[in-house]
Parts: sequence; C-alpha cells; structure tokens
Amino acid sequence: MEKGQILRALAAAAALVLILVGTLSVFAEGQEETAMIGSSESGGLWGGRTGEDEILSWNPEWMFADYSQIHESDVTLYRSDDPLGIVVAVNAGHGTAGGENFKTLCHPDGSPKVTGGSTAEGAVYAISVSSGTTMLDGSAEAEHTLSLALILKDKLLERGFDVLMIRESADVQLDNIARTVFANQYADCHLSLHYDGSESDKGFFYIGVPDVASYRSMQPVASFWQQDEQLGQCLVSGYRSVGGKIYGEGRVALDLTQTSYSTIPSLDVEVGDAASDCSYDTQSLIAEGIVKGVELYFGH
Repeated sequence: MEKGQILRALAAAAALVLILVGTLSVFAEGQEETAMIGSSESGGLWGGRTGEDEILSWNPEWMFADYSQIHESDVTLYRSDDPLGIVVAVNAGHGTAGGENFKTLCHPDGSPKVTGGSTAEGAVYAISVSSGTTMLDGSAEAEHTLSLALILKDKLLERGFDVLMIRESADVQLDNIARTVFANQYADCHLSLHYDGSESDKGFFYIGVPDVASYRSMQPVASFWQQDEQLGQCLVSGYRSVGGKIYGEGRVALDLTQTSYSTIPSLDVEVGDAASDCSYDTQSLIAEGIVKGVELYFGH
C-alpha cells in the first residue's frame, strides 16, 4: 500500500473511532450550548476522580499517538479542592529541547496546510515543536508562557477547575501532537499559551479555524471547530472584562497542528507579542481574564 493510501486509511479509522467514543455533555446555563468529550462527569476515557493529583504517562494506543515524534515526558493532573467536574489543559507553548529536529504531519489525513504561519501554506510536514520567539528584552517566549501557565493553573484550581499541566519546567519532551493527544484524553478544553512574534504589543487574540471548506470538513476539525470559536469568543470577552488589550476583533485565522488533531475544544491563545510586558502583575491580569472566559464558556 502506498504512503498516501496508508494516511487516508488511518484518517478514516481515526474519524470512525472519534464518532464511536465521543460522548457529548451539553452545558446551557444561560450560555450557548457547548460540548464536552472525555470528561469524568460524562463517563470519559480516563474514569472517575480519585480526589488526588495524578501523574499521567504516555499511551501509544491513544488516538493519533502514532503521529507524535516526541512523547517521553509525563504530565500532571491537578485536582481542585472544590471541583466543578471540568478539566482544563494548560499548555505553556514551546519549551522542548531538540523539537526543531523532528517534523510531524500538519494534518492527520496527510493533506497540505491551507494557510501560512510558522509553517508555509501547502506544507505537509511542520516542525514538531518550535523554540518560539525571542522577546525584545532578549528572553525566550517559552520562559514567559511557563510563568503564565503556572499563574493560570493556580487561578483555575481556586475557581474549581481541575488542571492538566502539559509543561511545568524549562524542558518537556512532548511535541505539539503529543501535547494535544494528552489533552484529548484527559481534558474538556485545551489552551495553548503563546506570545506572537510581532513587536508592537498589539494585544490578546486567539487562533481561529480558517474559513476553508476542505479544512473545516476534515476530521476531527469538522466536529470541533465551532466549539473552538465559542471558546475563543468567551476568552476574548473574559479578557476584555478585566480591561485587557484586545488585538482587532480578537481572532486571527490560521491552520495549526494543534487544531488539526484536537478532539476537544482547543485554542492557541496569543496573549501578547515580543514587545509585551511579562511582569507578574500583567500575567496575573491575563490569567484572570482567561479564567473568566473559561467560566463563561462552561456556564460557571
């Protein structure tokens, strides 16, 4: 069987499994309906809560696991003392030593990217995880996404959300697909934190799914892109409510590896750019806005 035929067969199998295992729970407490797959409350893939934090290891049998090139590190699921029954995956962007040395398929069906970005339009393979941008003060983006992720974790736990922390150190050996696969298995939404490479301190925005029919009809994007949009709009509203600076309408459309493999609502959140203030106070404000957005999305 040729490589293209194998990829198409794998994509079809993945889509079928997605349909069979997906269990949707609708939240509608005065908000638009949102969907949740794989949560403990909905009898998801990881079973009931133990009430204790849990270290989780890679399972090569998971959906899309065989597309990952770097998946050696464990992740930790932190439990809130007053749990709402919702798990948020917090992914501090970048921070994988050697990630630029490997490439992964941009889309699980092997089709080319439909927009540019860090990987050009038309590419079939992308760097598995890049080193990120360099801030104007010479520091690394990965340093600041990590500090923000740690602040966000504490705020989410205080508000009753359980938190799946994808990266908690300077180096985690998980590429973008592995991070997404972990989130798919254990979380109800996935937030990947980034600073954009521009140098104008342009503000907060999320990466939305491009309005391209072939991409929006590709699984698993087809099943989740509308939920991604609802989550993104809630995050923008949450950040605006705390006085945060929003870039434009708060949305930029790009074709991302993360979105292409996500089987839960999932967003790349660009909280600023290379010129942004990364002080504790500013990051605490960003985290507060994100938490308010997550609360809005899940109706809490």
